[in-house]
Amino acid sequence: MIYAAPGAADAKIAYKAQYNNFIGGQWVAPVKGQYFDVITPVNGTVYTQAARSTAEDVELALDAAHAAADAWGKTDAATRSNILLKIADRIEQNLELLAYAETVDNGKAIRETLNADIPLTVDHFRYFAGCVRAQEGALSNIDENTVAYHIQEP
Repeated sequence: MIYAAPGAADAKIAYKAQYNNFIGGQWVAPVKGQYFDVITPVNGTVYTQAARSTAEDVELALDAAHAAADAWGKTDAATRSNILLKIADRIEQNLELLAYAETVDNGKAIRETLNADIPLTVDHFRYFAGCVRAQEGALSNIDENTVAYHIQEP
């Protein structure tokens, strides 16, 4: 199948004019208000703008991650596994759109993003969902007098 270039009337995705940072579950404009042009290697044209993040934006993201860490760490393994499985399902449901977006962004052939990159992403999420449920602590003999107990933390 041949896909229309970004910006064309029949393009697979109608990109917004610009995209902000996703921090703490919300779209947040960059602190300094700067954006950069995103150029597709497919035809060399600008198809959107992305937030030009600075150290201040990184600090906001880190603050949000630290604020969420305790709750996530207390989330049971089954719930964390199910969240990863839901992400895999959502990616799989949107495989063609995501493959198109990846091709537009990096210029890789659509057959690669459609048949390898995005399906492998789905597979990775499902693999780690299984790992979360299988993760357990372990004992290790360090020497004849010492034992180490390893407790896995999320």
